[in-house]
This record gives sequence, structure tokens and C-alpha cells, in this order.
Amino acid sequence: MIDSDQEDLFEHYKFQADPGQELIRIDKFLGERLANTSRNKIQIAAKNGNIIVNDEKVKQNYRVKPGDIVALVLPYPVREFELIAQDIPIEIAFEDDSFVIVNKNAGLVVHPGHGNYDGTLVNALLYHFDQLPELPSDYSGRPGLVHRIDKNTSGLLVVAKTENALTVLAKQFYDKTTSRKYLALVWGDVEEDEGTITGHIARSKKNRKVMSVYPDGDEGKHAVTHFKVIERFGYVTLVECRLETGRTHQIRVHLKWIGHPLFNDPEYGGCKVLKGLKTSKYQKFIENNFALFKGQALHAKSLGFKHPISKLDVHFDSVLPDYFEMALKRFRDYCR
Repeated sequence: MIDSDQEDLFEHYKFQADPGQELIRIDKFLGERLANTSRNKIQIAAKNGNIIVNDEKVKQNYRVKPGDIVALVLPYPVREFELIAQDIPIEIAFEDDSFVIVNKNAGLVVHPGHGNYDGTLVNALLYHFDQLPELPSDYSGRPGLVHRIDKNTSGLLVVAKTENALTVLAKQFYDKTTSRKYLALVWGDVEEDEGTITGHIARSKKNRKVMSVYPDGDEGKHAVTHFKVIERFGYVTLVECRLETGRTHQIRVHLKWIGHPLFNDPEYGGCKVLKGLKTSKYQKFIENNFALFKGQALHAKSLGFKHPISKLDVHFDSVLPDYFEMALKRFRDYCR
């Protein structure tokens, strides 16, 4: 049984190994199931007695067997850093007593983490609002947040202002009843006018900083992205993506998987000339467009959900950033 000194620990994740589970190290087992947790962090958790298998503490070299019940528990709350309020300008698209809709700029990290302990959206929110609620299982410094978007993705994000709103919104995101649409500029002429991409997503085995698609579903988490072509430019295409699930880097890795990485996406191979002419003039044209973006050409354009209090459907929309519109105008002119 769990020792008495474990009583103040909070269970954050729990998994049961399949009947056909092969013998596998506990750190690898958990690493495949925790998309945002490094293997090193899992090993540290095991070393500190925070990994429990069948109610017993185990070390990082423990091998998971069929039927094992594996839990990751951490002290509540755990903070490797102090959250500080910082006067960072943010664009508030909407606000009421329950939540706020933020239109995030590309380049702004959403919440503190390894290598980004300040200068984030959360630090800005703490400055603009007296207090923000946290989920019971939130031990990484994300008050008010029920979802996030990548650092270099711009667009809409909802932040809860009350405990009730946080709980209600978190459940909607968990139940996949929210509506989220993105605009993405991708390499290549997308063949279908619309379609659906389905493929499990997990950390890449070659590079833990990026994600990979596992189409057979033997690893990772179920992920579905619906897309529709908005405008064609020959060498690149503007597509609308609707998320059915919300996995890390989902749009970026799914579109790369079907052969259309996002324009200027450094992690997924979109920051080099993939389509078009070999002329120096064209190369320079693409480089000038790359320079407009801080990273991948992706914008969280709209967001919809049920209001935590009224229970009515609410919907929020945004316009593309000026630099994104400039890139589209350049491609339109080039096509002519």
C-alpha cells in the first residue's frame, strides 16, 4: 500500500496496461502516454517516489506488465517557479464576469514552463486580473487556462475568471463540444477541396520536441482534423482547419503527414522552399514572405462554446494579423 508520507500526494494520471502489454520500462510507458512530459521528468518523478504501480512505489527501471495499474502522483501544488505578474500588453477581444477572450500575438508563450518562467500570457493575465482560478490537477502554473495555442500561433484563447467557469469550460474541452477553427497557409496545392485527417499523435521517437502521426493507432492519442480549402495560390494553399480533438501541434503534424507542412514552420520542415521555381527571384520572394512570420503561418480564427452561466452558445471570431494578410496579398499578386 502507499506509505503514509504519500497521503499528501495528488493523483494526476492513471493508466492500466493492456492484457497484451509487452514488458516495457515505466519511463517509456508513461512517456508514450504523456505528450507534454519529458522522459527525464518521469525518471525524476520515479526517483522521488511519485510513480505508483499497483499501490506500490517503483523506480524508473521498473518494467510494466499486463494489467498493471500505473499512476503518476505529485505533491499538490508543485511549482518549480513563482508566478509573477508582469505588465505585458495583451489584446482583450471580449470579457464578462465569467471569462475573457484573448487575441494572442504570435511569439507569446501561453504559460510558464521549462525555459520560459516569465514573459508569458499567464504573467500578463496575472497583472491584468487580481486572481485567476486553477484546476485541482494544475501543477504547472496555468491559472485560468483550459486550453492553449503554440507560441508562434496567433489568435483566440479563452481564459476563465471564476472556479465555476474554469470547471465548466474544462469539461467542454474535454468532451470535445467546443468549436475551434484555424486558418493555415500550407505548402503545395491541396488536392481535395475538403477532407478529414485522422491519425494518433504522440512524441516523435527521433526528436522528442516534435510530434509524429501513428496511423495504426498503436501509439499516441486519437486525433481528428477537418480541413477545407479557402484559397489556392498554386505553390501554397490557404486552408481552414476545424479541430475535433486538441492534441499538441495537431494541425501542424497532421498537415505535414498528408504532405502539406505549414508555411514557415521550422519544426515540421516548412521553413524552406518546398514548392515552386528554382529562380533566384522566386527564392527571394519566398524569403521575404518567411520574414513576415515569427513561425508557422497559423491563426486561431474562431472559438465557440456554451456560456458557463447562461448555457447559451457563444461564438467569437477574429481577423488575420496584418502580416498574414500581407503574405496572402503577395501570393495573390504573384499568381497574377
